[in-house]
Amino acid sequence: MNKNDIAQSASTLAARLGPAPDIAVLLGSGWGPFAEQVQGAVDVPYAELPAFPALGVGGHKGLVRAGTVGTRRVAVLAGRKHAYETGEATGMLGAIRTLAAWGVKLLLQTNAAGSMDATMRPGELMLISDHINLVQRSPLIGEPGDGRFCDMSDAYTPALRQQARAAAAAVGTQLHEGIYAWVLGPQFETPAEIRMFQAFGAQAVGMSTVPETIIARHAGMKVLALSMMTNMAAGMEKETLSHAHTLATANAASERAVATLAAVVQSLEL
Repeated sequence: MNKNDIAQSASTLAARLGPAPDIAVLLGSGWGPFAEQVQGAVDVPYAELPAFPALGVGGHKGLVRAGTVGTRRVAVLAGRKHAYETGEATGMLGAIRTLAAWGVKLLLQTNAAGSMDATMRPGELMLISDHINLVQRSPLIGEPGDGRFCDMSDAYTPALRQQARAAAAAVGTQLHEGIYAWVLGPQFETPAEIRMFQAFGAQAVGMSTVPETIIARHAGMKVLALSMMTNMAAGMEKETLSHAHTLATANAASERAVATLAAVVQSLEL
């Protein structure tokens, strides 16, 4: 990633949006309506930021929006580039390093995922406590120096997870907590694969988030992540999985998810 592109992108964000907020929220499939909760919003399209990717997945707008949610100033990234689009884990490398250069302290990620836990139903939310990089690809490949050996022991900041649980409870949302397994995709998993992932100890499976977490932790940012269950994983129930099905379920559940996300954002103490 070109360091000049990152510096230019950070400079553009500072010039257009002002000083960096503490929190940047990365919106995954189904979480897009959260951007409408931002008051006093000012937008910068990804296309105007040379370190940011061009997007190619439905439901991902491709803009940075800054404003306030309640009394908390935030930046919202409406959309991410997925590894299944190119086969590389570096799609969001420039964008997240730009956030760090701008001065953002916390990356709060959201995604759509499949539930591998029979008690965690479509439309419900899971706080990610840890992840399994099943793909075994890293956005840090090729990084120079000892800094590439990034500690991932507490990838999802424990103190912030505790605050998120309390915020969700305060608005009456059941917030599950568990391990997220990253698969490359874009095809959905087979029932045999799901049984293997369950044996590994994961509760949810999806095609994003892990590369971005690695990038953010390497950049010195804290990370918090929420998954919206959009389906039961393959073989658990008799349903045909598709991206359209994922978006339809996510849209139906988005009101509660967005309200919970707004409560979490306002409650966090970094």
